[in-house]
Amino acid sequence: MLSIRADMVPSIRVAGFVSYRTPWLHFKRKTDEYILYFIKSGELHLTEDGTAFRLKRGEAVLLEPGYEHEGLEKHACDYYYIHFSHPDIRRQDDDDRDTVALARRTMLQQEAETREDGGDRGDGRYYLPKFMSFAGKPYVHQALHALGELLQLSGRRQYNRHLTALKFAELLVGLGRQHLLEALADSGGHGAKALVKVNALLEYIHRNYAQRITGEEIERDLGGNFDYLNRVFRQTTGLPIIRYINRVRIGHAKELMQATPLSFGEIGYLTGLGDPYYFSKVFRKHAGMSPTEYCRTVRENG
Repeated sequence: MLSIRADMVPSIRVAGFVSYRTPWLHFKRKTDEYILYFIKSGELHLTEDGTAFRLKRGEAVLLEPGYEHEGLEKHACDYYYIHFSHPDIRRQDDDDRDTVALARRTMLQQEAETREDGGDRGDGRYYLPKFMSFAGKPYVHQALHALGELLQLSGRRQYNRHLTALKFAELLVGLGRQHLLEALADSGGHGAKALVKVNALLEYIHRNYAQRITGEEIERDLGGNFDYLNRVFRQTTGLPIIRYINRVRIGHAKELMQATPLSFGEIGYLTGLGDPYYFSKVFRKHAGMSPTEYCRTVRENG
């Protein structure tokens, strides 16, 4: 198990796609960088430091620097590869066998483990299993599309190294999160179903916070009883759904106040709190001061 600081950008040394139509055996080597392999078709069998990986379509592996890896068996295969380094990626000692606990840490730390005053309890780290499997799942097409776009971007004459690195950072975090989500959904362990629901609800809130969100709409779009969803959401995040929605809205309102000259009415409208009185009331509840006082504080602090 690895973990990565998602707010730091990786550096890609080389990226590409290879297609072996006849059986091929991976060569033996030791590198000083990380390597991501993602299999498009066929199979790739290799070992790293004595651990065997038998990869097929929709599966990925992260190889680490300083360890020797080599092929185990000959197979035809098509796969993407990306050699990279990162300023803060490390091996984790955490036991990754408890899928529910691991998913809770990695999926909810940014969205749901934030204090009401806006402070972040986490350190911005995301978990990356060394082996990830999406075989037979719709996400395979999404990941392959993202990899194809990344290679096209890196191959342009006006090569934008920073944009490619940002897209790759997004891909890494997405792979890790999706793997844990699917493993969680398949595990059927205690709390797994509820955590999957909470994650889906978090995604829904962050996509739709600027619109009107009611309990009926949540039931219709996500399925399930609102009272049940609200209960498991509160158990996981520490906040009921509506309060969490408003906290997200006020967080975005603060960003708009800091970055734009928009009026409070416009900001309220853009963050799903169109009624000026209600916007001011909710803002004071979450920020501890009125919108006017907050803007004055921002200006005074530069």
